[in-house]
Amino acid sequence: MAHSASNNEDQKYRQYHPYQQFDVPVQSLYNLPISPEYLFHEESLNSRRSWGENLQYYTGTGYLSGAVLGAVRGSVQGLRQAEPSDTLKLRINRVLNSGGQAGRRWGNSLGVLGLIFAGLESGLVHLRDSDDLLNTAVAGLGTGAIYRAAGGLRSAAIAGAIGGVAAAAAVAGKQAVKRYVPI
Repeated sequence: MAHSASNNEDQKYRQYHPYQQFDVPVQSLYNLPISPEYLFHEESLNSRRSWGENLQYYTGTGYLSGAVLGAVRGSVQGLRQAEPSDTLKLRINRVLNSGGQAGRRWGNSLGVLGLIFAGLESGLVHLRDSDDLLNTAVAGLGTGAIYRAAGGLRSAAIAGAIGGVAAAAAVAGKQAVKRYVPI
């Protein structure tokens, strides 16, 4: 009885098909390729991101991670600085202000580091016409040195060494993960 009632309702209504007049097989609209598609054949030959994509990636990642880490650190500082006589409203205000201030500061700092690193690495890839560990290490070294150049030669040299070692360690770690971790 219920089955015959549903058949009557199906006959009263038809299914809406927005592409019916275009003779497009609807199923093929949702069969997406699994390999990347390129507009030009030359783009498929390039195995790395362009300098613009690198710039956006490193700057954006640096700013976002710096903002999140700074906001967390600033919020913790705001909680620690709260006095016992503060009201709840005052404590929340202190935490939000402290988190926002530290988040902006850290986000801007790491965003600038990403910007300098992306520019140096893309320039080195263009000059040397190869993409290897040396480019990344030299870009890290240059980034640290440029970022701390205003503090003097000694500060720039130390920051450059730290940047170069950190960039080389990041690339080596990425290669180790690719090799030993089955993904």
